[in-house]
Amino acid sequence: MTEHTGLFGLYNSNRSIDEHWGKNCFNSSFPASLASYMLDQNKKAIYLRLEESEGELKVVADEISIEDVFNSHGKKLDELYFSFESRYDPYNKYAFDMIDGIDLVIKDLNGNFLSPLEVKLTVLPDNSTVKKDEQDWGCELVVRAATTSYCALGMFDAVSTKKDDIRLIFENVCSSIQMWDNDFEVTHKMPGICSALNEFEKQNLNHQHPLLMQTLWKTEGQSPILCKNAFDIVIWSDYAFSRLFIDSAMASKSTTMNRFMRSTARLARCLWELSKSNRIRLTDIYRQMAYSVQTDKEFSINGSRWRSYVNTSRLTNLAINQSALDTIIEEGYVEQLRPERRFDQTLYFTRRIQTETSD
Repeated sequence: MTEHTGLFGLYNSNRSIDEHWGKNCFNSSFPASLASYMLDQNKKAIYLRLEESEGELKVVADEISIEDVFNSHGKKLDELYFSFESRYDPYNKYAFDMIDGIDLVIKDLNGNFLSPLEVKLTVLPDNSTVKKDEQDWGCELVVRAATTSYCALGMFDAVSTKKDDIRLIFENVCSSIQMWDNDFEVTHKMPGICSALNEFEKQNLNHQHPLLMQTLWKTEGQSPILCKNAFDIVIWSDYAFSRLFIDSAMASKSTTMNRFMRSTARLARCLWELSKSNRIRLTDIYRQMAYSVQTDKEFSINGSRWRSYVNTSRLTNLAINQSALDTIIEEGYVEQLRPERRFDQTLYFTRRIQTETSD
């Protein structure tokens, strides 16, 4: 363990102490440190998982220990290795090509892979919910293709010994698709694709596991000032996460492909082809199934839609007080942050300082 790490718990990492503070790095380093702090304090995260009730699939809010999220049972923080923007090598066996990296891979000091996690750092509330009552505030969530590909790989990995059963679920609808890159054909097969995915998830609910670690920071409305209870973590299981696009695809009246339908079709194809051959050309699938939809992101949802899935009163009283920052970020390291300068931000704080001075 090093004497100084800058951020709590990140004693062993592929990032140096100085590398954590850049914009692109801090957005995943801070959530990893906050999770480590919650592990040390024995505080559980919000856990969104999928369950079946009266034949319907529904995302429910529960709690989960960070030990379960990291899959680090019996290990202390200084026995964990935080590998950022890295591949989760156990999934490479399912791809002919090299899989992409994910935001955070947890390993032990012997190099054993424990958990792959996509990481998001999101503000509560977003613009779509800030004018609502506080109990209705939500976060915007922007998803990249790596998240949905790891969702598919993780789902299959958990049930790979049942691949014959999986193939039977998808065979009827997927084998009838002649051209997966044909917008018209795949769009019109969407009801069957969604039905197959629903059946797959109903049969395998016991195999869902953490995929997305969404760290929340809460402000006083549109103000940039942190609330007193400022931080918390929402963990999405792979099955719960998948409902963000499957549910939208099911409800869509579009006759042409949209982002949610595309993600749904990609997931079904990945699971079907893996069940047949145990290995796929993941890059080709994602490149081929673009459907003229921009590939800069997989999809996004606004705070109102997000709140319909994150149904917990805990959002009005987040688990971690802002005073914890004094422990999470070591003294002297906040000054290493270099936030980008924005004119609207400069105007806001200049006017605030002028007002306070005149008072």
